[in-house]
Amino acid sequence: MSMAPAIIVLGPSGLETARRIRAALDNSEIHGARERVAHADISFAGASEHLAGLFRAGAPIIGVCASGILIRALAPALSDKRAEPPVIAVAEDGSAVVPLLGGHHGANDLARRIADALEAAPAITTAGDIRFGVALDAPPEGWTLANPEHAKDAMAALLSGARARVTGDAPWLEAAKLPLSEDGEIELT
Repeated sequence: MSMAPAIIVLGPSGLETARRIRAALDNSEIHGARERVAHADISFAGASEHLAGLFRAGAPIIGVCASGILIRALAPALSDKRAEPPVIAVAEDGSAVVPLLGGHHGANDLARRIADALEAAPAITTAGDIRFGVALDAPPEGWTLANPEHAKDAMAALLSGARARVTGDAPWLEAAKLPLSEDGEIELT
């Protein structure tokens, strides 16, 4: 994540949860609605415009608000899921942490970190993460995909019952719960 995560707060009841998130995330900033939130790092007027600007700039967005607010504000800006920054909705009381966009671009990992800090369970819905504990299109730091255009089809095949074989040294793949076999149809290197 190159930009500082923006923790969006629309009312005073979400400020304590926002502070707990900020304490858990280095370089994050609380963005508060100017007329309703005192003591924010950054104040804004016009939530939809502010959210859209952050999204277009590539900033990870953590909204301490209803997911529908984030969805409606960002819908016009959606275009390429491969380039979207993480967008996460967090209940005002910290009881729910839901990655909405950018699951394989940091949102799922960020949601897990936030959920740990809030002692909540992240609502991860990405099939590969749930079933295998891995996202083929989001390798860990230090790893790159030689052919990212094949990641989606490879994961779809694995989710449909295909088996994989790992060639070379890839401990992150071997540690996952992938269906591995020496004669697997999907080669992961």
